Amino acid sequence: MKGRSEMAVEDKVAPEEKAQGAAAGTAPKSKAHKGEGPVKESLYADYHKIHPRHVTGKFRNIKNFLNIFLLAIYFAGPWFRWERPGAAPDQMILMDLSGQRGYFMGIEIWPQEVYYLTGLLILGAVGLFFFTALLGRVWCGFTCIQTVFTDVFVTVERWLEGDRNARIKMDRGPWTVNKFVRKSIKITIWLLISLATGFGWAAYFNDAPQLVVDLLHLNAGWGVYTTILLVGGFTFVLAGWAREQVCIYMCPWPRFQAAMFDEDSLIVTYEKWRGEPRGFAKKDTSFETRGHCVDCTLCVQVCPTGTDIRDGSQLSCIGCGLCIDACDAVMDRFNLPRGLITYDSNNRQIARAKGEPIPHNFVRSRTVIYAVLLVVVTAVMAWSLSSRSRLEVNVLHERSPLFVALSDGSLRNGYTFKVLNMGSLPQTYRLKLSGVEGASLRVVGLMEEDRTEVDLPVKGDSVGTFRVYVTAKPQVLKGKATDLIFVLTNAETGEVKEHKSLFAGPEK
Repeated sequence: MKGRSEMAVEDKVAPEEKAQGAAAGTAPKSKAHKGEGPVKESLYADYHKIHPRHVTGKFRNIKNFLNIFLLAIYFAGPWFRWERPGAAPDQMILMDLSGQRGYFMGIEIWPQEVYYLTGLLILGAVGLFFFTALLGRVWCGFTCIQTVFTDVFVTVERWLEGDRNARIKMDRGPWTVNKFVRKSIKITIWLLISLATGFGWAAYFNDAPQLVVDLLHLNAGWGVYTTILLVGGFTFVLAGWAREQVCIYMCPWPRFQAAMFDEDSLIVTYEKWRGEPRGFAKKDTSFETRGHCVDCTLCVQVCPTGTDIRDGSQLSCIGCGLCIDACDAVMDRFNLPRGLITYDSNNRQIARAKGEPIPHNFVRSRTVIYAVLLVVVTAVMAWSLSSRSRLEVNVLHERSPLFVALSDGSLRNGYTFKVLNMGSLPQTYRLKLSGVEGASLRVVGLMEEDRTEVDLPVKGDSVGTFRVYVTAKPQVLKGKATDLIFVLTNAETGEVKEHKSLFAGPEK
């Protein structure tokens, strides 16, 4: 396996050879073909393991802080308590699949309210577009779960195997007792982290303290063990082995993130006008007639995806800014201005090259549109949550038969009437009819005679299902189908819910 410095040299030579071949009107040659015809270029690049070098600086500190913060939220989230009435677990964040509820602090989401999930997805998408238009791929570089866990796994690797050069030497060297022990310990720690990640995910779907007890006593359901193994397995493979391959080849976001950029988006850039021509330099080298880039390749060595930012903005660049930290440290050694590699926009780069620096342009059409959409979606969701009803009604008309003629000439229709009480306390609801004059109702199991209204008791956090018969005179009907409205009133709060259905009769 080749080192990063060797790869960097090859990267610089290969384009020149291709350019010379194109100028001469000949195709590139290989040893296999020995000039006997054009060589078909492969669409797949050879895999070279990336050994990111450790670096210190502003962006490294930001990544460290966000890693700790995000991992703390992920692993500690299920352990925060929130007192709830009834049988629901006292957990602040919980997706209770058995109870068909979703809980977040004081918010309780029922399956019928799955549209809130759609709102969250829209909010997340627009937010991602907004921050990408402003700051480039900050999601990929700092908060993506793949980036965070890869950073953790690489840190463990560096603690046990050393920094970049030591890891390259160990990987190239023969298997020894020292190498076997270190790599075994590394993989063991990776597995423990992966299993902890799987447990953390499962804990959001179960009562976390009880889940620990069930796991220790081997009483957890097969779904829990499957979840832990699947999530842990993916963490182990993607963060431990696939790493940058996920960002470069598997993730769809880099494929269309360029559409989110414009000339004023902040991205990681190399000041080519200042850095070129590049070349080796010593401490006392004069930079009056040459570029500031000393071709140390540290910017490539610290990159978690092995990207050479000096070749321009690329799909593989995740915008983490570690190359900026590395380059700034080199500029300090040579007493040169920082920012040869910097977080900047294309317009500002062009302006600085001309000696006409301009301020950042954060307020522009696309950022304003995204910001407005964020505010609107957030406001709609907040209003919907604050004003939503805790009562839902569903009415299903009996289809066979549509109606029954009684001995006194009246017509009767049957309905399955469901009342969803989303509150934790039992409620009593008064049911009336509207739309069909003189119509009366009867509820099986509650009353045996027809009435104009009836009280329906429903337990808290449950669905009350009732069999309702409605009777009406044929003279008041308007044909085969007459609009019938069920009016349900909460006896305690006065909340009214109406549901429109129909009353079926013979054709006139």
